[in-house]
Amino acid sequence: MNILDTIVAYKRTEVLKRKRERPLSELVAMPYYRREPNAILPGEKPGFIAEFKRKSPSKGFINKAADPVEVARGYVSAGASAMSILTDQKFFGGSSADLTLVRSAQPDLPLLRKDFIIDPYQLHEASAMGADVILLIAAILEKHEVAELSREARSLGLHILFEVHGEEELEKYDSSIEYVGVNNRDLKTFRVDTRRSLDLIGKMPPGVVAVSESGISSREEITILSEAGFRLFLMGERFMKQADPGAACKTFIHQI
Repeated sequence: MNILDTIVAYKRTEVLKRKRERPLSELVAMPYYRREPNAILPGEKPGFIAEFKRKSPSKGFINKAADPVEVARGYVSAGASAMSILTDQKFFGGSSADLTLVRSAQPDLPLLRKDFIIDPYQLHEASAMGADVILLIAAILEKHEVAELSREARSLGLHILFEVHGEEELEKYDSSIEYVGVNNRDLKTFRVDTRRSLDLIGKMPPGVVAVSESGISSREEITILSEAGFRLFLMGERFMKQADPGAACKTFIHQI
């Protein structure tokens, strides 16, 4: 199995375990459940979804000691449009507590729960932990699953970022989705190529906000991708590998 298959197989077991440990009735009773979400609002200039990620399956720990609240404060100061928070523990070193802590500290900052969502239960978790946006990865879902998860997410008030890696995955798009992201990192091989975004921008569904994700490291790439039609950019590793991710984010955004 490749790494994506390994993660999804583990996730199926993990979700079943979490359902037993915390039934839906407990999630419904949590204070952030079904709160009014914050939307990610792109402006005239490129917008940035700055990511909090302690480690990755391919590189191990990137910033093991990072404090999500401190990093969030730095990202807000830098002018980030939103924050993406990895909540997967086994492969990315994250947790639901990371997101909830940031939600409490930054009530107006749009937060993306970045995880491998395969079950409606995870959408209720996302709502309960204070997320505004959830990620649906086309590579791990069938078209009918995208539609079902999208409807459930919207019923909870959650916004949706739909992530694709190739043109054939765009066929799984559901009309309720407002953000479509192109992941420049192949989740099976972890190779990165920003040309993937340029290849797909002209094939995006009409009216969606186009997001280029991962592997972006230079002002020149942002300029090229912006001119092609991308409005938002999800970046994390470039910031998280620095001692002060917020300062690194501020420096980068100020260069744009």
